[in-house]
Amino acid sequence: MSMTKRVLTVLSLSVLTAGCGESGTEAVSSEAATTTAMAVKPTEQASPTPRLALSYDGGLLVLDAESLQQVADIPVDGFVRLNSAANGRHVLVSQSDGFAVLDMGTWTARHGDHGHHYTAPPTLTDIRFGGAEPGHVVAHDGMLTLFSDGTGAVDVVDPAKLLKGDTAARSATVTAPHHGVAVARADGTTVVSVGDSETRSGAVILDGTGVPVATNETCPGLHGEAAAAGGTLTFGCQDGILIVRGNAIRKVASPDPYGRIGNQAGSDVSPVVLGDYKTDPDAELERPRRFTLTDTATGALRVVPVDASYSFRSLDRGPKGEAVILGTDGHLHVFDPVTAQRTAHIAAIDAWTEPDEWQSPMPNLHIQDGVAFVSDPAAQRLVAIDLSDGTTVAQTQVAHPTVELTGVGG
Repeated sequence: MSMTKRVLTVLSLSVLTAGCGESGTEAVSSEAATTTAMAVKPTEQASPTPRLALSYDGGLLVLDAESLQQVADIPVDGFVRLNSAANGRHVLVSQSDGFAVLDMGTWTARHGDHGHHYTAPPTLTDIRFGGAEPGHVVAHDGMLTLFSDGTGAVDVVDPAKLLKGDTAARSATVTAPHHGVAVARADGTTVVSVGDSETRSGAVILDGTGVPVATNETCPGLHGEAAAAGGTLTFGCQDGILIVRGNAIRKVASPDPYGRIGNQAGSDVSPVVLGDYKTDPDAELERPRRFTLTDTATGALRVVPVDASYSFRSLDRGPKGEAVILGTDGHLHVFDPVTAQRTAHIAAIDAWTEPDEWQSPMPNLHIQDGVAFVSDPAAQRLVAIDLSDGTTVAQTQVAHPTVELTGVGG
């Protein structure tokens, strides 16, 4: 049996046996986690076990999200990026030749009106999606849409089926290779960036047969994506933002001729999208001290000052839709997305400076279940802060300076 088939078999068995009351010993970090740990029987838990994944130069760390204790240290070659698969169990690891699936070893098996909760050793499986130069991963409408920059291919994965061991993916379309993004929607349409190896110019909505439904090419340098309440999508431009509602694409201009919104964070409980904001087209690295709040219902775009700079890894949303920014002053700046007023200023880590190279270790912000997790690679530290009251609920030292951070709910 091939390694891929063996991993798939064990993935399926781990779900099928989840209600049988079997338990085993959960392994702790080792190189063997990539190949042999999947054979260990799962351990039943009384409640879900959320976990975090952190990348570093040479591998992946998996931590318990409540205690912050290390669960695994898995060697991985090369620079990788991390994206939650939105099914409570898996993380997609972007490598040079595609998206690999990291089984975080925590999941819930649903049985009618209740569930059984399990843990097992985290494992970097042989399951792969996509192709060369994997780029953006978007979770939306119960689907994962993967864009491979090197091929221009758009693949769609059902995260719920992946949870059951089904690794089938469907091809939504193939565009010109470029640094792009795509979003599959429940109505069968797919929103795809328009571009080539030199630039991006906008977005197109394709129906289920690949026929264009609507196009807007007034978005130079399109980059980044977010979803707001009601399923509205946004895409950033060098001079504003695109709002996609249904089959209509609306451009909202920035107040500055060059007002780049390259990274956004959305919330399913707020119509407002949080975005970064840069105004110097000639800067090698601009360290902005303003951000944007765009109301996708009205089209109102507000530029808001903040008394610290931040990076593209500094933006996330709280459980009530709060706009949260990790500043280079080491604080979490929490804003009401409607009034744009800062409601909290929470000390998290020491002051830091964004590195010149975006691939370098730098602080990350990841919010999960009302807790803000903040990494501090300079101190090799991770801090967990309860956003409801600003208290630090856990902190730990980690074995490596970390690059990216995400998590699963278990």
